[in-house]
Amino acid sequence: MVKGANVGLTTLSEDVGSVMVSLGWSSTTGEGDADVSVLLLDGDGKVRSDVDFCFYNNPVAGNGSVQLLGKTPTADGSEDRISFDLDAVPQEIEKVVVAASRYAGSRFGDLDDLRLTLADSAGDGLVRFAVEGTDDVSAVIFGELYRRSGEWKFRAVGQGYASGLAGLATDYGVDIDDDAEQEGPEPDGMEPEGPGQDTSEQPAATGQDGPEPPARVPAQTRGSDPADLAAPAAPRAAAEPEPADPAPVPKPARRPRTAKKKVTLPRTAKKSLADNDTWRTARLFPVSALKSDRERETRATSVVLSVMAQVPEFGRRLTAGFGAPAGRMETFTEVTLPHGESPRRPDGVVRVERAGKLWTALVETKTNGNALKPDQVQAYMDIAARRGYEAVITLSNDVALEGSPLVDVRIDRRRKHKVALWHLSWAEVVHQAQMLIRHEGVGNAAHAWLLQELLQYLQHENSGCHGFQNMGAAWVPVRRGIDDETLCRGDARALEVIENWERLVRQVCLRLGGELGQKVLPVQRARRGSDPGARRAELADHLCEQGRLSAEIRIEGTPGVLAITADLRTGKLRTSIEVPAAEPGYPLSRVKRLVRRLSEAPADLHIETLVGGEGAGPRGTLERLRPEPADILPKDGAQITGFRLSLFKGMGSGRGSAETGFIRSVDEAVDRFHAQVVAHLEAPAP
Repeated sequence: MVKGANVGLTTLSEDVGSVMVSLGWSSTTGEGDADVSVLLLDGDGKVRSDVDFCFYNNPVAGNGSVQLLGKTPTADGSEDRISFDLDAVPQEIEKVVVAASRYAGSRFGDLDDLRLTLADSAGDGLVRFAVEGTDDVSAVIFGELYRRSGEWKFRAVGQGYASGLAGLATDYGVDIDDDAEQEGPEPDGMEPEGPGQDTSEQPAATGQDGPEPPARVPAQTRGSDPADLAAPAAPRAAAEPEPADPAPVPKPARRPRTAKKKVTLPRTAKKSLADNDTWRTARLFPVSALKSDRERETRATSVVLSVMAQVPEFGRRLTAGFGAPAGRMETFTEVTLPHGESPRRPDGVVRVERAGKLWTALVETKTNGNALKPDQVQAYMDIAARRGYEAVITLSNDVALEGSPLVDVRIDRRRKHKVALWHLSWAEVVHQAQMLIRHEGVGNAAHAWLLQELLQYLQHENSGCHGFQNMGAAWVPVRRGIDDETLCRGDARALEVIENWERLVRQVCLRLGGELGQKVLPVQRARRGSDPGARRAELADHLCEQGRLSAEIRIEGTPGVLAITADLRTGKLRTSIEVPAAEPGYPLSRVKRLVRRLSEAPADLHIETLVGGEGAGPRGTLERLRPEPADILPKDGAQITGFRLSLFKGMGSGRGSAETGFIRSVDEAVDRFHAQVVAHLEAPAP
């Protein structure tokens, strides 16, 4: 779109009940940033009150119809996302203005590629608007959504304000506080400006005549930088000539400030100042009194559902994949629903309201090693179908696999109302909480603290929410059959082991991804569209013949694929990665560079040279290659295509999570290999 153009959203897509607007920019230094704000205006073109001013200290407005979702990194900058539930915008609101502002004297001329994009609820891009001509302004209106004849339209505005956010906000009726300078803290430890230091010589908004009158900052902005919102002071009235002011004392230059609208928490808690190291920190969700499985299930359900309702980002993460809309969420526990002669009591209910419509789901929870009961889930599916619920969500330590449902339920095809059955693993709940508070951030400090308390609870040994922890009843017989060479192809027990191995690998990906803040996904070496059951049956036959379990995971930002092999005959776990030899130079130079990059890797790391053709290259441990790197060069001068790096570890014998357990040994092997080997192969940050 070009500046000033407008378009009706319904002419672009049918899925515009909710839309996503993204504001983006880039910077040559990588340090440029801006604050996004949204103003909801009535028929007079003004906000009804300060609550209609949506910004980083007030990220939700319009009864939840507008939500600031925060920044997403891009290749050369960042992108701020805003969610609009247009069906739920209050009827009094006629226009929604989308803007951004800079701070501490910065101007938009320091940023490149200013742009706005708008996508429908399915994620398909509908509008793109490149903003230009904003070199000398510190606030910009990117665009606006407005109602016309019962439908929503978008207009590309691109109007700049030299007076910054204060000038923009006061134009639309936001109450700006002239006491902000006295009440708010000065950034970077600066002293407050004296009365002789006049900061009012900011030009007014582009296209506005005359100076801006002083006003007041909304109450919710206090504690933020007053320099961001301070309005220009009114000029003195013309009067008799006054004596010249003394030469102003130059103020020290302020450091550029980075506005942090999202709160993240450190990986490790700061050391407590308690007088006794044995004292326990007070927790919002205590676990010491949990004694029975029923108590664990009840408390875990209440803890998770309450945090989902209070932290919108977290609740949306867990329900978006189930078809739930973005709206106001309410959660309930220990509900009673009629079902024949005996009422049923599901563990919880999730209710999401959007534009007067409801999306509801029943929740059934299991903790520890307790499995879901098919008859229980079937009853909840029947109740949901009769009462108009959209879904039944099961939550347990198990991990669902494609094509292999945890619970088989009957679906009555005669019913017009369809109910979906979804499953969440406790490992996935932990993963989403970690991603938000450690890497992506949430709206405010209270939400971050709630998520941290949730993590403390879920990861405590008494909570019973530890994820997949048991390789199943077939694990020990299969291992014995491999040792005795009595395990035959087609054995159903081998297929069960393969399914549980896949669950374990998926959980490893979730856990590692939550720690790193990166995408970690399992790699399936199969043709697209192949049947998951047929693929697992083939892997089960390989297990019977070779006695090995194998998997590969791809970690975003690493040069290769991390492979995991569990050899049940030798009891060894192997973690490895193949590094391509794409660097220029002589073969010996390549080897020396690799050894230098692995300076902190363990001495027992095995390095194998990969060569073209069918032959195998030389290999050796890092301890032997450090003084003699030439020992790994092919003696026949074969072309080096890469290197395979491997670590070996003893495999636990138990099926569960004890110190000698198999699952624990896989977790430890992957963590060690990534921290001591893979992390040193990643490209350095610019």
